[in-house]
Amino acid sequence: MAITSIMIVGVGGQGTLLASKILGNVAVSQGYDVKLSEVHGMAQRGGSVVTYVRYGDKVYSPIIAPAGADIVLAFEELEASRWANFCKKDGTLIVNTQRIDPMPVVTGAKNYPLKTMNELVEKQIKLIPVDALALAKQAGTVKAVNVVLIGVLAKSSNIPKEVWIESIKNTVPERFLEMNMKAFELGYNV
Repeated sequence: MAITSIMIVGVGGQGTLLASKILGNVAVSQGYDVKLSEVHGMAQRGGSVVTYVRYGDKVYSPIIAPAGADIVLAFEELEASRWANFCKKDGTLIVNTQRIDPMPVVTGAKNYPLKTMNELVEKQIKLIPVDALALAKQAGTVKAVNVVLIGVLAKSSNIPKEVWIESIKNTVPERFLEMNMKAFELGYNV
């Protein structure tokens, strides 16, 4: 199998690392060689978090070059805009339409860019916008945005749905499982 390259991008505290763990476990369970690399930056202060996940028969490096990702899974609009150039031509960009103000916007030094989604539509990629925050609320918790997006990713993959469900069951703590399973289903059915 060719190597599949997926980037998960977001802001610290959104659950990108749990999402990458679920994805990594899915790929390992299918017998793929998996390489994963996390870049936290100023994650604890609401900064960018980027995870590279690559899987296939033999993967030598987790790093994804610009225009090298089959899928970019973006947890926030500005992060989608920031990392969209890593998506291959005709690749897929899954975007949570939620906006989280970065520090320069919070302090009033800058304005949040207004044309983010319009600029993404113009790229030669498959764009899948998702109001993951609304779906997470419907599932019972705003903290399930990550699993909503995993559901959207699962639907875009060639890996059976049951494998994703099993990975979630093995990764998410029992007390949060019911809400996260609902979040996954809502994302999968977008």
